[in-house]
Amino acid sequence: MVAQTELSETEIDRVFHALATSTRRDILRRTIDREQSVSELARDYDMSFAAVQKHVAVLEEARLIIKRAEGRERLVRANPDMIARAKALLARYEELWRARIARLDDLLAEPDPRNDPARPDQGD
Repeated sequence: MVAQTELSETEIDRVFHALATSTRRDILRRTIDREQSVSELARDYDMSFAAVQKHVAVLEEARLIIKRAEGRERLVRANPDMIARAKALLARYEELWRARIARLDDLLAEPDPRNDPARPDQGD
């Protein structure tokens, strides 16, 4: 099976939306280390259980986490495949901007032809 690397525009929007708040980034970070129940996650935030559930739902919709039922508990773990795909997207953005900055550096390093002493005067 070949893993899909390209993200659709909708997936990109969902990933960036999901990572737009510190609480969701923290939930993602905590679930990378180990699978945790939503109840366990909720204990560490100064918000209602329902609010934490909503944050988890946003991360799940972006497919950054996977939620499963075990009895009455809902267990959450990070989805390494989607994290890798998002990382690849950001790497492409980084390459794009590094290339643009390199081109700008090259342009700025070129001598200014107006200051070339070998150039004949033009209308002075």
